[in-house]
Amino acid sequence: MQNVKILTAGDSSLLIQFGNAIDPAINAKIAATVQLIKEQQIEGVVDLIPAFCSLLINYDPRVISYDDMKLRMEKILSIEIATGSRKKKIYEIPVCYGGAYGPDLPTIAEHAGLSEQEVIEIHSSTDYLIYMLGFLPGFTYLGGLDERIHTPRLANPRIRIQAGSVGIGGSQTGIYPMDSPGGWQLMGLTPVKNYDPEREIPILVEAGDYIRFVPIDEAAFERIKKEVEDGTYEVRIIEEEV
Repeated sequence: MQNVKILTAGDSSLLIQFGNAIDPAINAKIAATVQLIKEQQIEGVVDLIPAFCSLLINYDPRVISYDDMKLRMEKILSIEIATGSRKKKIYEIPVCYGGAYGPDLPTIAEHAGLSEQEVIEIHSSTDYLIYMLGFLPGFTYLGGLDERIHTPRLANPRIRIQAGSVGIGGSQTGIYPMDSPGGWQLMGLTPVKNYDPEREIPILVEAGDYIRFVPIDEAAFERIKKEVEDGTYEVRIIEEEV
């Protein structure tokens, strides 16, 4: 439990800090801790919200007290959790890059000194770790963006960004799950809904999962979009050993 702190976060929340850096090893520790807490089935735990280097636990104080909750967390954190041999869950997300689907792709390419096709190839060649979800329901903060295509955010954010837009904001890339304002450089669009309030589980992915972007053309985009609307499309999920 070295360097790990348990802090009070209001009258029904507890915050576990695992460090102060954005690091895959810390994120793996958080993901393993979340899994262990779920397996413990602690009565009174309402929600687990992982972030870059912390885990927020919301609980019902009518069911479990803060002292009991803290004690349970201390016991869990004292367990040596193996993080090296686990399944890597990868969601393949189809993306139509450039043109009307990604109006800022030329800007990203110019900033990087690369062709648009080279930017697409670089962006779609990495499995991105989902460090956390936030800002909007299902908004993915992804780690692992190649430094060659890091691009500053827009000086003047857009009032409306279309749901499914894939963008770059500085050293991060991510997917806008719903129509919203935003300042990231838009490079593509996915027909897949990362957030759908009509689904049994509204958010498609979880922190600790991975996303792999797969380039598609306009015809494939329209086909997949129709399948999504009809409820017949299934995102391809790959599991690999980490």
